[in-house]
Amino acid sequence: MTVPRVPGARLRHGRVSLALSFFVQGAVFALLVTRIPAIQDRYGISDALLPAFLAAVPVLAGVGSVGTEQLVKRVRPSRVLRCAQPVVCLALLAVGAAGSMAQVAVALAVFGLSVGALDASMNMLGVSLQRAYGRSIMLGFHAAYSLGGIVGASLAWAGAHWQLSLALLYGPVVAVLVPLALIVGRWFVDRDRQDAAGGQEGAAAAVPPLAMRLLLPLCLVMAFAYIGDSTVSNWSAKYLQDVLGSSEQLATVPYNVYMVTTLLGRAVGDLGVRRFGAVAVVRTGTVVAAGGFAVVAAAPGAWAGMAGFTLLGLGLCVIVPQTFAAAGRYAFERHGPGASDMAVARLNIFNYVGFLIGSPLVGALGDAWSYRGAMLVPMVLVLVTLVYARSFGAPEARYGDGYERPRTADVG
Repeated sequence: MTVPRVPGARLRHGRVSLALSFFVQGAVFALLVTRIPAIQDRYGISDALLPAFLAAVPVLAGVGSVGTEQLVKRVRPSRVLRCAQPVVCLALLAVGAAGSMAQVAVALAVFGLSVGALDASMNMLGVSLQRAYGRSIMLGFHAAYSLGGIVGASLAWAGAHWQLSLALLYGPVVAVLVPLALIVGRWFVDRDRQDAAGGQEGAAAAVPPLAMRLLLPLCLVMAFAYIGDSTVSNWSAKYLQDVLGSSEQLATVPYNVYMVTTLLGRAVGDLGVRRFGAVAVVRTGTVVAAGGFAVVAAAPGAWAGMAGFTLLGLGLCVIVPQTFAAAGRYAFERHGPGASDMAVARLNIFNYVGFLIGSPLVGALGDAWSYRGAMLVPMVLVLVTLVYARSFGAPEARYGDGYERPRTADVG
């Protein structure tokens, strides 16, 4: 049994600064996706062309994540994050201030590439900090992201309510977030790289090849979790209104409820991992999320459907952070910190794969079959996580004070 670790001031500052970075990213992303109709109207993007614009962002984000995997072999992830986050914020401003469709296409391309680098490097730092702490803190970072998403969505609602232009909405927000991102970036901590290379930039040892097939179970879990998430974000309002007969006003509530329950679940999730272990928490979240989809599919009315979306938020919220943590831990134990960063970057690509697949899949099934039946498909995919639950570590692992940290990770 190991002695509980007491993090030093530098680690604590690194944790707070990274949480703020997650918060900023959540707010920026919400400000973009919640104002897509306004962006479409502002630049005259047709309904036929809009899907291409929307698909290009996650595709380019995947490219950015792949590029980051190569970049962090020479540059610390903290430096990538410090550079990428202001670019993401400025790209958001450019989306709102562009003068033509071509310019907004370029702004969205920059947003996609930089957000891929940001997501990858941000989670790399989260995984290495969790390892330095010796207990689960990864869910807390993603809770900060959820909080940022709620704040960003609220600002977007205020902008729509007061009929603010995109430039007028995004300008003041970016004017606050860019300096904040630059300031908090000073306290980012690359603990693993400093331990391995004595703090010398680019001095880490060469990383042995990491077999993708060994990460495949976690990659599938990540993709299926985001298929479930994109189902909620893209179809909850339409489902409640068209299938369950709610009012237009009530149809806007499920996604907000989902975001709030996601925040609450992540806020307490680290305590659950420390007490019961990552495997137990992921299994419980999977069953709760599947139950949420089942309730949504069978709901007799709008309020029952709302209860289903509430369960979905509580269940899905724990899977993605724990998937990043498991991939980083597995690679680190075999090849060191560089391999951990590589695993996180590769896994991050399947975030965008799930986002790309989820909405079209449910829409096609809903049109060809029924939307109630379509809700059962992400339910089945999410349940696949139970098959790969051992990939999240030994069942007895708690990652908490008074418990020995696991030395091996079974990847299915």
